[in-house]
Amino acid sequence: MPRGPKGEKRPADVIGNAVHVMRVLTGVIEEKANITKDAATLGKKGGHARAAKMTPEQRSEAARLASAARWKKGG
Repeated sequence: MPRGPKGEKRPADVIGNAVHVMRVLTGVIEEKANITKDAATLGKKGGHARAAKMTPEQRSEAARLASAARWKKGG
């Protein structure tokens, strides 16, 4: 059986996928969330901890690079 990007099992054919989606929507099976609440909380803390360790010049450079990446993406 094929696996998705995070290792979850996926149906190999279109009809199997349609049946899977129907079962999820009708509540016969439940899809598990890939990210836990604890992991999301730790991820949010990581950015603040990283910023606290940076010098003002390093934070400015990181912000400049992030801004350039956002503008380059065009979104």
